Amino acid sequence: MAAPHGQHDRAVITVVNDAAAIERAEDRVVEALARFNYPRASVFAVRLSLHEAMSNGFRHGHRSLPEDTPISVKFDASDEHIEIVVEDQGPGFDPSAIPDPTLEENLERGSGRGLLLIRAYMTSAEYNQKGNVLRMTYRRPAGT
Repeated sequence: MAAPHGQHDRAVITVVNDAAAIERAEDRVVEALARFNYPRASVFAVRLSLHEAMSNGFRHGHRSLPEDTPISVKFDASDEHIEIVVEDQGPGFDPSAIPDPTLEENLERGSGRGLLLIRAYMTSAEYNQKGNVLRMTYRRPAGT
């Protein structure tokens, strides 16, 4: 059953670097989108972006931290949009310093593709000044 207009589905999820835990976090966000009858393409875009954000947090943000250091996923879903905040406990980074993975000289580099994908699928994606918190927003397409 769809959630009534004006309602929200919110949660804060602590995620450890484990495939099952990552999938549970993704599933919880997908459940929220389902409550608001988001189209399949929207669910795909949000889930993939969330997966990339969590993977980047663990792979890059937590590179020098103990493997069991969790990240935080907060979301607020409504019938109009979903906002997701992924926070790792790493030192942060400067996203503008990531080379453009579409340039020929960077095609074989192993970095930048996840952020490119997130920016392509989400309506907005912005890091905090430190570079360890990613705030992503997806606005439901008109007429869906």
